[in-house]
Amino acid sequence: MPLAHLDRPFDYLVPQALSADAVPGVRVKVRFAGQLVDGWLLERTERSDHPRLAYLDKVVSPVPVLAPEVARLARVVADRYAGSLADVLRLAVPPRHARVEKEIMTAAPPAGSPELEPEPQPEPEPEGWRDYPAGPALLRALADGRSPRAVWSALPGEDWAARYATAVAATVAAGRGALVVVADGRDLDRLDAALTARLGPGRHVCLSAALGPARRYRAFLTARRAEAPVVIGTRAAMFAPVDRLGLVAIWDDGDDLHAEPRAPYPHAREVLLTRAQVAEAGALVGGYARTAEAQLLVETGWAREVIADRAVLRARTPAIVPTGDDPQLARDPGAATARLPSLAWTAAREALRAELPVLVQVPRRGYLPSVACAECRTPARCPHCAGPLALPSAGGSPACRWCARIAAAYACPQCGGRRLRASVTGARRTAEELGRAFPGVPVRTSGREEVLADVPGGPGLVIATPGAEPVAAGGYGAVLLLDSWALLTRADLRAGEEALRRWTAAAALARPAAEGGRVVVVADGALAPVQALLRWDAGWFAARELAERRELGFPPAMRMASVTGLPDAVADLLAQARLPDGTELLGPVPADGERERMLVRVPRARAAAMADALHAAAGVRSARKAADPVRLQVDPLALF
Repeated sequence: MPLAHLDRPFDYLVPQALSADAVPGVRVKVRFAGQLVDGWLLERTERSDHPRLAYLDKVVSPVPVLAPEVARLARVVADRYAGSLADVLRLAVPPRHARVEKEIMTAAPPAGSPELEPEPQPEPEPEGWRDYPAGPALLRALADGRSPRAVWSALPGEDWAARYATAVAATVAAGRGALVVVADGRDLDRLDAALTARLGPGRHVCLSAALGPARRYRAFLTARRAEAPVVIGTRAAMFAPVDRLGLVAIWDDGDDLHAEPRAPYPHAREVLLTRAQVAEAGALVGGYARTAEAQLLVETGWAREVIADRAVLRARTPAIVPTGDDPQLARDPGAATARLPSLAWTAAREALRAELPVLVQVPRRGYLPSVACAECRTPARCPHCAGPLALPSAGGSPACRWCARIAAAYACPQCGGRRLRASVTGARRTAEELGRAFPGVPVRTSGREEVLADVPGGPGLVIATPGAEPVAAGGYGAVLLLDSWALLTRADLRAGEEALRRWTAAAALARPAAEGGRVVVVADGALAPVQALLRWDAGWFAARELAERRELGFPPAMRMASVTGLPDAVADLLAQARLPDGTELLGPVPADGERERMLVRVPRARAAAMADALHAAAGVRSARKAADPVRLQVDPLALF
C-alpha cells in the first residue's frame, strides 16, 4: 500500500487451487480493509506469527515479473528516499499488458541463456579506450569477471556510445549481463545502433516509456526471462531485471532527465550505484562534464577516474576562446555587452568560408520569450494573470506564457508606453538574425518543436537549444555559445555545473583545433566554469564545486531532505519526526501557492536515520488520516 503506515508486508493464506501459480514475483489480488486490492507476492513461507489470516483471492498472472533482486533493490531505494515500497515497485515494473503476456506465455519457452556462459575469449580490443591510460585496464577487469568502478571524462568528439558498447561486450564475454541508462531518446538511439553493431541483433533490449505500453512490456518480459544479456534505456530502465548483472553504466548523469519526477523521486545514478553495491557489479559513470556526486565517488576511493593524458587532450580539443577577457576587450570594447561579439562573427564567417557547418547554442527557445517596455524597461506582464509576456514572431502580438491570452493593446502600467523591446532572445529570433547576416546559407533550428539528430557536413547554420544539438558529419567548424548569463546567473546550486555540462556537450561536437574547429563562449574568461571549459578539465571544476559545498554544507557533502506543504502540515510532520542528533532545520521559505518548504540537513553518516525518521513521521500522519499532504524529497535537485 502507498500509505506510509502500511509500508510493510502482510501475510495471507494460499489456497491449494492457487498454490502452483502463487510463486514469488507474481501479481495477486487480496482483500484488504474490505476491498479487493492489487498486491505482489514477495515470499512463500510455512508459518506466520498472525493467528488469523485471510486467503489470497486471485493470481492475476502466473508470470513472476518481479525479480527477487529487484524486490530487494526496491526496498533499499524506498528506505534511501523515505518512500514506500509500493511507489518504487510502481516505477520498477511497467503496467501489465495482457495480450503481450499471453503471446509470451504461448510461445516456446526460452532455451535458457547459454550465450551468457563464459567462453575462452581473446583479450578485449581497447579501441578508443586506448586514449585513456586506465581504459584498457577497465576492459580487462570486465572481461575477467571482476567489478571495476570508474568515473569517465570523455574527450571532445568521442563516440561515447561505441565506448560503452565495448565495455558492455567485455562484460558479456565474461558471462555476465549489463544495464546502461541514458537521458533521452536520441542518446538511446545512438547506443542502440552501437550495441547492434558490436553484439549483433537480438542481444540487447531497449526500455523506454516512449515505446508505448505493448512494446515496453514485451521488452521488459524479454529481459525478465533472461533472453537478452543487455538492457539499455532511459530512467525507466534503472530497475530493469538483468540476469547475472556485471555492469551498470550511466551516461551524462548531470542531466535532470535522470531524476524521477514521481514519488519517492529517485535519481537513476543513485539507483544504479546502489545496484552495483548490492549485486557486486561494476559501475561506469561517464560524461563530457563531471558532477560533484561523481567527484565524490573518486575522492572517497569508491571509483577510479578514467581520463586522457594532456597530450591526447590537446590534440582532440577545438580552439576554445572567451569573449570577455582583456585581449578581446582591447580589440572589441563592445564584447562585454554585445550578444554576438565580433570574435563570434569572425569564427562563424571563417567556418562557412571553409564550407563547414556552424553550431549556435541558445539557452532559450522561442522568438522573444521575455519582453519589456521600450521606454522604462519594466518587464511586460499579462494584465489578467501577471504572467510574463512573449512575442511569438516578428509580426505577432504579445501573448502571456502562463494563460496564453493575447495582449495586443498592451500599455506599460508604469509609463504608459506601448513599444516593447527584447529582454531575452530565443532560438527562432537568433535564427532569423543570423539568416539575414549570412544570406544564402541554410539555417536549421533544433529544439522543443523539432529535434534534429544529425545535419550534413556542408556550410550551414544550426541554432539549437541545450540538449538538442545535432551531430554534424565530420564535426562543426565553429561552435558559438551565446547568452552565457542565462545559465550562470540562475538561482540554483548547480548553475555553474549545469552551464559547464551544456557547454561541453556542444563543444564536443566541434572539430579538433588542427582541423579548424573553434569554440567561442560569450562569457568572461575568469569565471570558473569558463576556465574549466577552456582547459577541458571537468575534474578540476568538480573538485572545486565539491570543496565549496563541503564548506557550505550542501549536497553531496551533506544529505538534505525537502519537506513541502501547508505550514501547519509541515510543522506537524517535523514535530512527529525523531530526527538524529546533529540535524539542522533550514527555513521555512515560500514554495508555490500557500505552501512552504523546510530543508532538513544531516551529515552523510546519519542520512539513513533521517530518512527513517521522516518516513515514520509520515506514517503517523497517514494513520491519523491527516487531510493536508506533505511532499518528502531526499536529495532534491533543486534546493532553492
